[in-house]
Amino acid sequence: MSFFKRIFSSDKKETLDKGLEQTKTSFFAKLSKAVAGKSTVDEDVLDNLEEVLVTSDVGVKTTLKIIDRIEDRVARDKYLGTDELNKILREEIAGLLSETNSGEATEFEVPIHTKPYVIMVVGVNGVGKTTTIGKLAYQFKKAGHKVVLGAADTFRAAAIDQLQIWADRVGVPIVRQQMGSDPASVAFDTLQSAVTQGADVVIIDTAGRLHNKVNLMNELTKVKRVMQKVVGDAPHDVLLVLDGSTGQNAFEQAKEFTAATEVSCLAVTKLDGTAKGGVVIGISDQFQIPVKYIGVGEGIEDLQVFNKFEFVDSFFK
Repeated sequence: MSFFKRIFSSDKKETLDKGLEQTKTSFFAKLSKAVAGKSTVDEDVLDNLEEVLVTSDVGVKTTLKIIDRIEDRVARDKYLGTDELNKILREEIAGLLSETNSGEATEFEVPIHTKPYVIMVVGVNGVGKTTTIGKLAYQFKKAGHKVVLGAADTFRAAAIDQLQIWADRVGVPIVRQQMGSDPASVAFDTLQSAVTQGADVVIIDTAGRLHNKVNLMNELTKVKRVMQKVVGDAPHDVLLVLDGSTGQNAFEQAKEFTAATEVSCLAVTKLDGTAKGGVVIGISDQFQIPVKYIGVGEGIEDLQVFNKFEFVDSFFK
């Protein structure tokens, strides 16, 4: 299978390799134990492999798909050595991900015919939502786009202040009101300001609460409705930020938020500080929502577009 071609620059690839180091080390330690003393891929090896994938946070459904694919190859090829398992796994995971509609981008892109391009960002507190917004603003500005931020997470003063710090750091304007203001009002003002300034990209932060899904749904629906008074088809993307280091909890958050609002794309953060990077494979496969960005470090350059081929290549390098 010719899935693997050099797509990223060497610097970008090195950052990705480093960011996935803990995941890779943990995975291959488990894989070595799974095939210890075995020369062929038999039923015992497949059972052990299933456990390795599940405990690496790939997720049960995606793990079973991968095992089925490897079973088919064992049946077809009659004899598969355990020394080939690394290569087979790499190919089958890439093949599985190639069937999803995500992970083919190589750069931070803005739709050509959409101005301003409006992104509404959702996610629970603590997942790296505001940091992701700041890093996205940096990447879009670096690409030559005019960016405006909107601080519509008005329930926490810290959220507004943190977004202000990022706006100052990146050098982009921010629209904010007092803590406790109506989030929809902030979103409306942000879009009006963006249109007046001729902005290319607008990123709106929203409150990170899940304890009452009905309230969250009503609030996000209202924010969308008010934005559409200024830009008729806004938001163009609803970006859900998930903390990759929480493993299976990230799956649960994805389920909750996709039930509460129409999430169109995902960002998975904090992959550098965890051995749970397999969660990206499971989330990419299970949710018919593209993973668009991944966080692989604390630096401002360490938010990357998710490219499934480069990701799998780094995972198995």
